[in-house]
Amino acid sequence: MPIVIDKDIPAFKILTGERIFVMDTDRAFSQEIRPIEIAILNLMPTKETTETQFMRLLSNSPLQVNITLVRTATYNPTHTEQEHLKRFYKSFAEIKTRKFDGMIITGAPVENMPFEQVAYWRELEEILDWTATNVTSTLFICWGAQAALHYFYGIKKHPLKEKCFGIFAHQRVFDGEQEPLMRGISDEFHMPHSRHTIIYAEDIKNVPDLKILAFSRRAGASIIKSRDNKRVFVTGHMEYDRDTLKKEYERDKAKGLDIKPPVNYFADKEMTKVKMNWSSTANLFYINWLNYYVYQVTPYKLD
Repeated sequence: MPIVIDKDIPAFKILTGERIFVMDTDRAFSQEIRPIEIAILNLMPTKETTETQFMRLLSNSPLQVNITLVRTATYNPTHTEQEHLKRFYKSFAEIKTRKFDGMIITGAPVENMPFEQVAYWRELEEILDWTATNVTSTLFICWGAQAALHYFYGIKKHPLKEKCFGIFAHQRVFDGEQEPLMRGISDEFHMPHSRHTIIYAEDIKNVPDLKILAFSRRAGASIIKSRDNKRVFVTGHMEYDRDTLKKEYERDKAKGLDIKPPVNYFADKEMTKVKMNWSSTANLFYINWLNYYVYQVTPYKLD
Protein backbone atom coordinates (compact mmCIF):
# COMPACT_ATOMS: atom_id res chain seq x y z
CA MET A 1 0.00 0.00 0.00
CA PRO A 2 1.18 3.56 -0.60
CA ILE A 3 2.03 6.60 1.38
CA VAL A 4 -0.09 9.61 0.44
CA ILE A 5 1.75 12.89 -0.22
CA ASP A 6 1.42 15.95 -2.39
CA LYS A 7 2.48 15.09 -5.96
CA ASP A 8 4.51 18.33 -6.20
CA ILE A 9 6.72 17.71 -3.16
CA PRO A 10 10.27 16.70 -4.23
CA ALA A 11 10.00 13.38 -2.36
CA PHE A 12 7.17 12.27 -4.70
CA LYS A 13 9.43 12.22 -7.76
CA ILE A 14 12.37 10.70 -5.87
CA LEU A 15 10.34 7.85 -4.37
CA THR A 16 8.48 7.18 -7.61
CA GLY A 17 11.85 6.85 -9.33
CA GLU A 18 12.77 4.22 -6.72
CA ARG A 19 9.59 2.30 -7.66
CA ILE A 20 8.08 3.02 -4.24
CA PHE A 21 4.29 3.11 -4.22
CA VAL A 22 3.31 6.73 -3.57
CA MET A 23 -0.13 8.19 -4.20
CA ASP A 24 -1.13 11.81 -4.62
CA THR A 25 -3.89 13.23 -2.43
CA ASP A 26 -6.46 13.49 -5.24
CA ARG A 27 -6.25 9.78 -5.98
CA ALA A 28 -6.23 8.89 -2.28
CA PHE A 29 -9.55 10.65 -1.65
CA SER A 30 -11.24 8.17 -4.02
CA GLN A 31 -10.04 5.14 -2.03
CA GLU A 32 -12.48 3.42 0.31
CA ILE A 33 -9.76 2.82 2.87
CA ARG A 34 -9.21 4.38 6.27
CA PRO A 35 -5.53 5.43 5.96
CA ILE A 36 -3.14 5.71 8.88
CA GLU A 37 -2.44 9.34 9.76
CA ILE A 38 1.20 10.08 10.60
CA ALA A 39 2.57 13.52 11.49
CA ILE A 40 6.28 14.31 11.13
CA LEU A 41 7.63 17.24 13.14
CA ASN A 42 10.74 17.94 11.09
CA LEU A 43 13.35 19.81 13.15
CA MET A 44 16.29 19.03 10.86
CA PRO A 45 17.82 21.86 8.79
CA THR A 46 17.85 19.64 5.69
CA LYS A 47 14.06 19.47 5.51
CA GLU A 48 13.69 17.98 2.02
CA THR A 49 16.29 15.26 2.61
CA THR A 50 14.87 14.32 6.01
CA GLU A 51 11.24 14.19 4.90
CA THR A 52 12.20 11.91 1.99
CA GLN A 53 14.13 9.56 4.28
CA PHE A 54 11.18 9.06 6.62
CA MET A 55 8.66 8.80 3.80
CA ARG A 56 10.77 6.05 2.23
CA LEU A 57 10.66 3.98 5.42
CA LEU A 58 6.95 4.58 6.05
CA SER A 59 6.13 3.39 2.53
CA ASN A 60 7.25 -0.21 3.09
CA SER A 61 4.29 -1.53 5.08
CA PRO A 62 0.99 -2.89 3.65
CA LEU A 63 -0.79 0.15 5.11
CA GLN A 64 -1.91 3.31 3.36
CA VAL A 65 -0.23 6.13 5.22
CA ASN A 66 -1.16 9.81 5.05
CA ILE A 67 1.78 12.09 5.87
CA THR A 68 1.37 15.52 7.48
CA LEU A 69 4.59 17.53 7.67
CA VAL A 70 4.82 19.89 10.65
CA ARG A 71 7.23 22.74 11.39
CA THR A 72 7.77 25.04 14.33
CA ALA A 73 6.20 28.50 14.25
CA THR A 74 8.59 30.02 16.80
CA TYR A 75 11.72 29.40 14.72
CA ASN A 76 12.09 30.15 11.03
CA PRO A 77 14.63 27.76 9.43
CA THR A 78 17.09 29.28 6.97
CA HIS A 79 18.31 26.13 5.17
CA THR A 80 15.01 25.44 3.38
CA GLU A 81 13.21 27.53 0.80
CA GLN A 82 10.32 29.38 2.44
CA GLU A 83 8.06 28.46 -0.46
CA HIS A 84 8.65 24.77 0.28
CA LEU A 85 7.74 25.25 3.94
CA LYS A 86 4.69 27.34 3.12
CA ARG A 87 3.41 24.87 0.56
CA PHE A 88 4.06 21.50 2.21
CA TYR A 89 4.27 22.13 5.96
CA LYS A 90 1.70 23.00 8.60
CA SER A 91 2.25 24.77 11.91
CA PHE A 92 1.29 23.13 15.17
CA ALA A 93 -1.60 25.59 15.48
CA GLU A 94 -3.04 24.19 12.25
CA ILE A 95 -3.05 20.55 13.45
CA LYS A 96 -3.52 20.77 17.22
CA THR A 97 -7.26 19.98 17.04
CA ARG A 98 -6.61 16.78 15.08
CA LYS A 99 -5.89 13.22 16.20
CA PHE A 100 -3.01 11.22 14.70
CA ASP A 101 -2.34 7.50 14.75
CA GLY A 102 1.39 8.12 14.96
CA MET A 103 3.95 10.90 15.04
CA ILE A 104 7.69 11.21 14.42
CA ILE A 105 9.71 13.99 16.05
CA THR A 106 13.13 14.23 14.41
CA GLY A 107 16.53 15.18 15.67
CA ALA A 108 17.91 18.72 15.54
CA PRO A 109 21.44 20.20 15.48
CA VAL A 110 21.07 21.90 18.86
CA GLU A 111 22.28 19.16 21.20
CA ASN A 112 25.07 21.22 22.75
CA MET A 113 22.57 23.84 23.93
CA PRO A 114 20.59 23.51 27.18
CA PHE A 115 17.07 22.45 26.24
CA GLU A 116 15.49 25.58 27.67
CA GLN A 117 17.70 27.81 25.48
CA VAL A 118 16.51 26.27 22.20
CA ALA A 119 14.46 28.90 20.35
CA TYR A 120 11.37 26.70 19.98
CA TRP A 121 11.57 24.86 23.33
CA ARG A 122 8.31 26.29 24.75
CA GLU A 123 6.48 25.35 21.58
CA LEU A 124 8.00 21.87 21.70
CA GLU A 125 6.85 21.47 25.29
CA GLU A 126 3.29 22.19 24.16
CA ILE A 127 3.62 19.67 21.34
CA LEU A 128 5.00 17.01 23.70
CA ASP A 129 2.05 17.48 26.06
CA TRP A 130 -0.33 17.30 23.09
CA THR A 131 1.09 13.95 21.93
CA ALA A 132 -0.07 12.35 25.18
CA THR A 133 -3.73 12.85 24.25
CA ASN A 134 -3.76 13.20 20.46
CA VAL A 135 -1.28 10.59 19.21
CA THR A 136 -1.38 6.81 19.63
CA SER A 137 2.41 6.32 19.53
CA THR A 138 5.19 8.89 19.08
CA LEU A 139 8.64 8.05 17.76
CA PHE A 140 11.43 10.39 18.94
CA ILE A 141 14.73 10.49 17.03
CA CYS A 142 18.23 11.50 18.29
CA TRP A 143 17.94 14.99 19.86
CA GLY A 144 14.18 14.59 19.74
CA ALA A 145 14.60 11.47 21.91
CA GLN A 146 16.88 13.32 24.34
CA ALA A 147 14.43 16.22 24.56
CA ALA A 148 11.45 13.96 25.27
CA LEU A 149 13.35 11.89 27.84
CA HIS A 150 14.32 15.14 29.57
CA TYR A 151 10.82 16.61 29.46
CA PHE A 152 8.79 13.56 30.45
CA TYR A 153 11.22 11.79 32.79
CA GLY A 154 13.84 14.33 33.88
CA ILE A 155 16.71 12.38 32.26
CA LYS A 156 19.79 14.46 31.52
CA LYS A 157 22.01 14.41 28.44
CA HIS A 158 25.79 14.47 28.91
CA PRO A 159 28.49 15.92 26.61
CA LEU A 160 30.92 13.54 24.92
CA LYS A 161 34.65 14.19 24.69
CA GLU A 162 34.50 13.12 21.06
CA LYS A 163 31.54 13.11 18.69
CA CYS A 164 29.67 9.81 18.43
CA PHE A 165 29.93 9.59 14.66
CA GLY A 166 29.68 6.49 12.52
CA ILE A 167 28.03 3.08 12.26
CA PHE A 168 27.96 1.13 15.51
CA ALA A 169 27.00 -2.44 16.42
CA HIS A 170 24.03 -2.82 18.78
CA GLN A 171 22.73 -5.73 20.80
CA ARG A 172 19.11 -6.45 21.55
CA VAL A 173 18.23 -6.55 25.23
CA PHE A 174 16.13 -9.58 26.20
CA ASP A 175 14.15 -9.83 29.43
CA GLY A 176 11.92 -12.83 28.69
CA GLU A 177 9.10 -10.78 27.19
CA GLN A 178 8.12 -10.78 23.52
CA GLU A 179 8.80 -7.37 22.01
CA PRO A 180 6.86 -6.75 18.77
CA LEU A 181 8.85 -3.61 17.99
CA MET A 182 12.01 -5.70 17.53
CA ARG A 183 10.41 -8.66 15.76
CA GLY A 184 12.64 -10.03 12.98
CA ILE A 185 15.62 -7.85 13.94
CA SER A 186 18.85 -9.76 14.56
CA ASP A 187 20.38 -10.06 18.02
CA GLU A 188 23.17 -7.82 16.72
CA PHE A 189 22.44 -5.03 14.24
CA HIS A 190 23.91 -1.72 13.09
CA MET A 191 22.75 1.88 13.25
CA PRO A 192 24.23 5.27 12.28
CA HIS A 193 24.87 7.85 15.00
CA SER A 194 25.87 11.51 14.75
CA ARG A 195 25.78 13.43 18.03
CA HIS A 196 27.88 15.18 20.67
CA THR A 197 25.86 14.08 23.73
CA ILE A 198 24.72 10.84 25.31
CA ILE A 199 22.01 9.54 27.64
CA TYR A 200 23.34 7.23 30.36
CA ALA A 201 21.72 3.80 30.45
CA GLU A 202 21.70 3.80 34.25
CA ASP A 203 19.49 6.90 34.26
CA ILE A 204 17.00 5.12 32.02
CA LYS A 205 17.05 1.97 34.15
CA ASN A 206 16.11 4.08 37.18
CA VAL A 207 12.78 5.03 35.57
CA PRO A 208 10.30 2.15 36.03
CA ASP A 209 8.16 3.31 33.09
CA LEU A 210 11.04 2.94 30.61
CA LYS A 211 12.55 -0.15 29.03
CA ILE A 212 15.81 -0.44 27.05
CA LEU A 213 15.38 -2.61 23.95
CA ALA A 214 18.84 -2.22 22.40
CA PHE A 215 22.28 -1.08 23.53
CA SER A 216 25.65 -0.28 21.99
CA ARG A 217 28.97 -0.41 23.79
CA ARG A 218 30.08 2.71 21.88
CA ALA A 219 26.81 4.59 21.40
CA GLY A 220 24.94 3.68 24.60
CA ALA A 221 21.23 2.89 24.90
CA SER A 222 19.88 3.15 21.38
CA ILE A 223 16.23 2.01 21.41
CA ILE A 224 14.07 2.74 24.46
CA LYS A 225 10.31 2.67 24.93
CA SER A 226 7.73 3.52 27.54
CA ARG A 227 5.99 0.44 28.87
CA ASP A 228 2.62 1.61 27.54
CA ASN A 229 4.16 1.78 24.02
CA LYS A 230 3.05 5.38 23.53
CA ARG A 231 6.64 6.66 23.34
CA VAL A 232 9.57 5.15 21.48
CA PHE A 233 13.04 6.71 21.63
CA VAL A 234 15.81 6.07 19.08
CA THR A 235 19.12 7.78 19.81
CA GLY A 236 20.57 7.08 16.35
CA HIS A 237 19.49 7.59 12.75
CA MET A 238 18.20 4.43 11.11
CA GLU A 239 16.54 6.66 8.51
CA TYR A 240 19.87 7.92 7.12
CA ASP A 241 20.68 7.35 3.45
CA ARG A 242 23.89 5.70 2.26
CA ASP A 243 25.73 9.02 1.85
CA THR A 244 24.30 11.07 4.74
CA LEU A 245 27.29 10.65 7.08
CA LYS A 246 29.66 11.28 4.17
CA LYS A 247 27.95 14.61 3.49
CA GLU A 248 28.06 15.53 7.18
CA TYR A 249 31.77 14.70 7.34
CA GLU A 250 32.56 16.74 4.22
CA ARG A 251 30.47 19.65 5.52
CA ASP A 252 32.31 19.73 8.85
CA LYS A 253 35.71 19.42 7.16
CA ALA A 254 34.84 22.36 4.88
CA LYS A 255 34.03 24.41 7.98
CA GLY A 256 37.48 23.65 9.38
CA LEU A 257 36.11 21.61 12.28
CA ASP A 258 38.25 18.97 13.97
CA ILE A 259 36.23 15.96 12.85
CA LYS A 260 37.38 12.37 12.33
CA PRO A 261 35.91 10.18 9.57
CA PRO A 262 32.77 8.31 10.64
CA VAL A 263 33.64 5.01 12.34
CA ASN A 264 32.95 1.72 10.48
CA TYR A 265 31.41 3.62 7.59
CA PHE A 266 33.73 3.79 4.60
CA ALA A 267 34.47 0.52 2.80
CA ASP A 268 37.77 1.68 1.29
CA LYS A 269 40.82 3.69 2.33
CA GLU A 270 40.02 6.37 -0.22
CA MET A 271 36.69 7.00 1.58
CA THR A 272 34.70 6.81 -1.63
CA LYS A 273 32.63 3.68 -0.98
CA VAL A 274 30.15 3.23 1.86
CA LYS A 275 29.22 -0.03 3.56
CA MET A 276 25.46 0.30 4.15
CA ASN A 277 24.55 -2.33 6.72
CA TRP A 278 21.61 -0.78 8.54
CA SER A 279 18.83 -0.51 5.92
CA SER A 280 17.18 -3.90 6.56
CA THR A 281 16.98 -3.16 10.29
CA ALA A 282 15.49 0.27 9.58
CA ASN A 283 12.79 -1.16 7.33
CA LEU A 284 11.83 -3.87 9.82
CA PHE A 285 11.77 -1.43 12.71
CA TYR A 286 9.44 1.06 11.01
CA ILE A 287 7.14 -1.68 9.72
CA ASN A 288 6.90 -3.08 13.26
CA TRP A 289 6.20 0.34 14.73
CA LEU A 290 3.44 1.08 12.23
CA ASN A 291 1.86 -2.33 12.57
CA TYR A 292 2.10 -3.21 16.26
CA TYR A 293 2.29 0.19 17.95
CA VAL A 294 0.07 2.25 15.65
CA TYR A 295 -2.28 0.39 13.30
CA GLN A 296 -3.37 -2.46 15.56
CA VAL A 297 -3.96 -0.32 18.64
CA THR A 298 -5.06 3.13 17.45
CA PRO A 299 -8.26 4.19 19.23
CA TYR A 300 -9.12 6.94 16.77
CA LYS A 301 -11.95 6.79 14.27
CA LEU A 302 -10.67 9.73 12.28
CA ASP A 303 -13.53 9.73 9.79
